Amino acid sequence: MQLHTQSWGEGDRFALLIHGMMADHRTWRRVGPALADRGYHVIAVDLRGHGASGRGEYSPRHFADDVVETLPVGAELAVGHSLGGLTLSLAVDRLRPRRAVFSDPAWHLAAPVEGFGPELLARFKTATKEEIRAMNPRWAEVDVDIELETLAVWDEGTALSLAPLLGADLMPAAPVVPSLVQLADPSALITPEHARTLKSLGFEVRSVAGAGHTIHRDDFDGFMGSLEGWIRDAPPR
Repeated sequence: MQLHTQSWGEGDRFALLIHGMMADHRTWRRVGPALADRGYHVIAVDLRGHGASGRGEYSPRHFADDVVETLPVGAELAVGHSLGGLTLSLAVDRLRPRRAVFSDPAWHLAAPVEGFGPELLARFKTATKEEIRAMNPRWAEVDVDIELETLAVWDEGTALSLAPLLGADLMPAAPVVPSLVQLADPSALITPEHARTLKSLGFEVRSVAGAGHTIHRDDFDGFMGSLEGWIRDAPPR
């Protein structure tokens, strides 16, 4: 499936952005322009079932195949958040970016007995502005409004499709390209033990102090600061 995309900047130094569950390209409203200011041509997708992209059968493999179908191979940077991190990990061997950033990736989905089943995620489609604000007290008001808009066009079937993966270990066996795993503090998806395993496998792991799951919305400066060494300005002309 060819996905809907949003771009910032121009040139041939591509940066790819892949959002998480319930979101779409608008979640990157500050990250896209910031990377464009660093000289990147930024492309953010709407995964299937999200934003302006099509609907269909849902699974992480479908999400990954779609981004491979839509995005350029060999980008300088690829960033995936949450479900987007899982998607990127399943597509990275085909996209082959020079660097990959997995932002609080969904590599360990809690089993239903731990109270975080897909039905709970699906019910969030009807969340009110007050509920979104209460769950995300560090978000700017504009991000709360954007979340309401993205929920309205989100197909909650994408969440229900994750049921077979609950409790599974979806962590990559090794980094395919130089890879940073960026974690919330604390992360509900990557435990300290998982973080130690990732380091032993060759991933760099960094936490953003005090940030919630959607790091780039909770602490934009912390998000960008944690990318030091993983993003670079375009060379002077």
